Amino acid sequence: MTLPTKVIDRLFDRLALSYGSEFKNKWSNVDANTIKSHWAHELSTFEDNLKAIGWALEHLPDNCPNLMQFKTLCKQAPKPDYKHLESPKAPLDLVDSEILKMVKTLVEPQKDKDYKEWARRLKARDEAGEVLSPHQIWSYKTALELLPKQSHGK
Repeated sequence: MTLPTKVIDRLFDRLALSYGSEFKNKWSNVDANTIKSHWAHELSTFEDNLKAIGWALEHLPDNCPNLMQFKTLCKQAPKPDYKHLESPKAPLDLVDSEILKMVKTLVEPQKDKDYKEWARRLKARDEAGEVLSPHQIWSYKTALELLPKQSHGK
C-alpha cells in the first residue's frame, strides 16, 4: 500500500514552499519519482488518517525534516476523535420474550427430534458399501442397539 500520488505531490509542494532550496537540494542527487515513491510507501500507515500528515505540515520544525523525522511528526498528531453511537434500545418486553424462547429451547427437549438420526445415516452409508472406520460402525451399532448384549457372568 502507498499513499496516492496526488497526496505525495501536494506534500512535496508544501515542503518545497516551506523550506525552499534546503528541501530541493536535499534530494538533488536522487530521482524525484524514486523519492516520492519511497515517501508514499513509508507514509502509507497514515492512509486512513491524512489529517496526521496535515497536522505535521502545520507543525514543521525550523530545519527541513528527512522522511523519518516527518513520519515521527505525523505520529505526534492528535488521534482522531470518533463519535460513539449509542446502542439501540430494545423494548424490555421484547427482550424478555426472546430470552424466554431461548431458555425453552435449551431446557425443554424437542419432542419431534430424532436424536439417533446420525446413527441411522452411518448405518445407511455402511449398508451402501461405504468404508467406515471400526469406531463409526461400533458407534452406530451401539446407538441403535444392534450389538449383541453381553452378559456379565457370575
